[in-house]
Amino acid sequence: MPTQVDCPTCGSKVTWSPKATYRPFCSERCKLIDLGEWANEEKAIPGEPAQIPEQSANDDF
Repeated sequence: MPTQVDCPTCGSKVTWSPKATYRPFCSERCKLIDLGEWANEEKAIPGEPAQIPEQSANDDF
């Protein structure tokens, strides 16, 4: 029996196979909705913010 997963966006069932072009999403629309949520920073991976070291004006690149 093929593995089925829920689409992360709408929850519909997706058969996990090479024929499922947008897996784990059910469609390109659901994939783009998810991408937009990440781009708008509506979704994030939990954790501490990255620490970017400060550079002085004398640092060589």
